[in-house]
Amino acid sequence: MMHFERREDVMPVCPHCKKEIARVLFREMKGDLGKRSLYFCSECRAVLGVSHRKGLTFGW
Repeated sequence: MMHFERREDVMPVCPHCKKEIARVLFREMKGDLGKRSLYFCSECRAVLGVSHRKGLTFGW
């Protein structure tokens, strides 16, 4: 079983530049298939992840 533990004394490390991540930058992108947010490292600007918010209603 996996356990989650909240830690405020540890900073995450960028998997690309290996520096501590004190700030995450993001940029919103809009297109035909909805909105997406692109998250990237403030030091090396490498992409850390992409989120997706549905912008279409299919009426199901």
